[in-house]
Amino acid sequence: MDVPKLWNETIEAHRAAVRDAILETTAALVGTHGPASVTMSQIAAEVGIGRATLYKYFPDVEAILFAWHERHVKDHLEHLARVRDQAGDPGRRLGAVLGAYALITYERPHGTELAALVHRGEHVAHAQQHLSNLVRDVIAEAAGSGDVRDDVAPDELAGYCLHSLGAAGTLTSKAAVSRLVNVTLTGLRPPR
Repeated sequence: MDVPKLWNETIEAHRAAVRDAILETTAALVGTHGPASVTMSQIAAEVGIGRATLYKYFPDVEAILFAWHERHVKDHLEHLARVRDQAGDPGRRLGAVLGAYALITYERPHGTELAALVHRGEHVAHAQQHLSNLVRDVIAEAAGSGDVRDDVAPDELAGYCLHSLGAAGTLTSKAAVSRLVNVTLTGLRPPR
């Protein structure tokens, strides 16, 4: 007997909802108690599922945190792509992407146990490469339109931008972040 498509979609939606609840609950518990203090039993109880069910989704708390972070990073990359696609000409697209990235960096928690734990692993390297490629492509497009210098390779300029804007994580205001973005963009202007 074939299972109706609607039934399969309902099961998949349920699994996705349970997975999301596990991720969000774990992040909240870790935010309150720290990563070393959270147990699988606590997570299962908070989500309202049995431990056996939780183990069907994830083997341990660290795996849950990596999945949560991976989703978080994916959301940021999708946000940057939307910002790029909604801006006007190539110069504006570049400014919008760099501004959005700087704000993400500014708002991201730094120096926490959770940050130290999740900012390692293959998914981080993959996300950094995706980010670098996105910025490189926007720079190349802006260089093609004359908005950005073309005497330096777009890969090198992307590295410059990402390292420069990494400093946004140490700033104390959005106004300072805006100034940093402007300084970075100034460094990209074509030489006279």
